Amino acid sequence: MSERILALNCGSSSIKSALFDAATLPRAPAWSGKAVNIGSAEAAFEESGAASQPLVTPDGDPYRAALAHIRDRVRARLGGDRIAAVAHRVVHGGAKYFTPVRVDAAVLADLRSYIPLAPLHQPFALEAIAELLATQPELPQIACFDTGFHRSMPGVEQMLPLPRVLREHGLRRYGFHGLSYEYLALALDERYGDRARGRTICAHLGAGASLCAMRNLQSTATTMGFSALDGIMMNTRSGALDPGVVLYLMQMRKLSLDAVGHMLYHDSGLLGVSGISSDPRVLLAREHEAPAAEALALYVHRIVREIGALAATLGGLDLLAFSAGIGENRAEIRERVCAGLRFLGVELDAAANAANAPVISSAASTVLVAVEPTNEEWIAARAAAKWL
Repeated sequence: MSERILALNCGSSSIKSALFDAATLPRAPAWSGKAVNIGSAEAAFEESGAASQPLVTPDGDPYRAALAHIRDRVRARLGGDRIAAVAHRVVHGGAKYFTPVRVDAAVLADLRSYIPLAPLHQPFALEAIAELLATQPELPQIACFDTGFHRSMPGVEQMLPLPRVLREHGLRRYGFHGLSYEYLALALDERYGDRARGRTICAHLGAGASLCAMRNLQSTATTMGFSALDGIMMNTRSGALDPGVVLYLMQMRKLSLDAVGHMLYHDSGLLGVSGISSDPRVLLAREHEAPAAEALALYVHRIVREIGALAATLGGLDLLAFSAGIGENRAEIRERVCAGLRFLGVELDAAANAANAPVISSAASTVLVAVEPTNEEWIAARAAAKWL
């Protein structure tokens, strides 16, 4: 009988899961499964070695039903093996938790208090943790925090320009996508050595998106701050926004706090600007329509502008790495971003970019441009293995 570590990555409409051998921890999982579009007519379950299947969930609690489906699939894959620990990606650890921690009732209560800081993700990870705590309290559950990687940022990057007393209440810039950046730091070091340990910017471009500046493979600045709403424009999230807009919406348009929150998290970004879709593939196919073209232009512009700002904090740029769903697979977006970065010495190899090759910069480029798939689940599993 072998021991396995189950990694769970719970989002608002998707759940990623993976089983790793606890003894050897290879980066490729023994099995992986993903529930997507939970709660919608397009809900589906994708797993390694099988075609995508519709995911039928009750209207009452589709998320809990999706968790149950994953539990059943995990049991089917285990055979005679057993789960030795469960690793959870938890978006926010507040000002208390930065390193992985085993979750008990007290830790769970702390993590629930941070739900207002990450309402799109925190509740769903905690739901999975709470269910397992209730049914299998002896099973080690390890929370791995997206905010932890950015603890190395200098103090000036962590501060907010607000009254000093608010710092005591946890108002500061935390940064997110830390598990992804932790993996990228490791993988880029293995591939590129000294080049990666210089002035590096990683672009985690998925449904949620952010950029991270690294020096010596440690976070020195990032685009997300107090919440996962900050920074570059995303699929449905606004990214950085003049706070006066929020005041206007509430004071002049009389929108409630909940309505404004829903708008900024769910109805903005690519979806809001285009009025068509949050999916870049759809917008690229309909770019002959002005709203789709405008949304893509703004998306690329915001990325280019923020990379330029991060490069300024680093004093230049040696390596730029694209990752996550859009970063790894949308050559058109990478091409446009790199075109806007020629002033930094970025030159693209069109054929390599079209093939999603590991290196997509040309020989003439002074900046190495890479495409590096992320692996958040393995990072979480590796942390959980230390409790065994």
